[in-house]
Amino acid sequence: MGIVPINEALEKARDVELDLVEVSPNSRPPVCRILDYGKFKYEQAKKEKVARKRQHSYQLKEMRFRPKIDDHDYNFKCKHVREFLESGSKVRAYVMFRGRELAYTDRGRDLLERVAEDMADIAVVDSNIKREGRNMSMILSPNANTLKKLKNSTRPQQEKTSDDRSGKKAAEAVVENNAKPAEVAEPGTGGEQLEKKED
Repeated sequence: MGIVPINEALEKARDVELDLVEVSPNSRPPVCRILDYGKFKYEQAKKEKVARKRQHSYQLKEMRFRPKIDDHDYNFKCKHVREFLESGSKVRAYVMFRGRELAYTDRGRDLLERVAEDMADIAVVDSNIKREGRNMSMILSPNANTLKKLKNSTRPQQEKTSDDRSGKKAAEAVVENNAKPAEVAEPGTGGEQLEKKED
């Protein structure tokens, strides 16, 4: 409609029984639209909900290693790290030093580098190895291929559950249709005489 005075814009909105909504207050002059405000708010809320669903929220898991860890323990912990990454979580792997072990921090660095190498097929190093007091840590996050597999694996399950629900409802409907007619006592007879009443 172009640039019009505020009173004229309000009058036009009243004529069509709609609201005058300011959609861009920072522009000069401010931009307004004539629309149904309730419907506008509903659509905005719907868009925000869809955007929130699309966002992937990460959960940070932790796995502690020791500098003198045995191979069996290392493999066991790495198995858990792999499971966490495959489920879509980030993992903070850290080495804890005690007492004189602080003199051999290079062992901790080697250990974390080994973890990063072993997880290279499903993860990327999010934050490099850094030392914080008695701990040395790094953060691994699932790579794009892992997240893609995770999304693809959840879709068929969702479809399956919706199919199961619809199948269950259909089965319940069949059972209801095949149910025997209920026996109802005739009013005022005290329940001695019964007649069959079909649904």
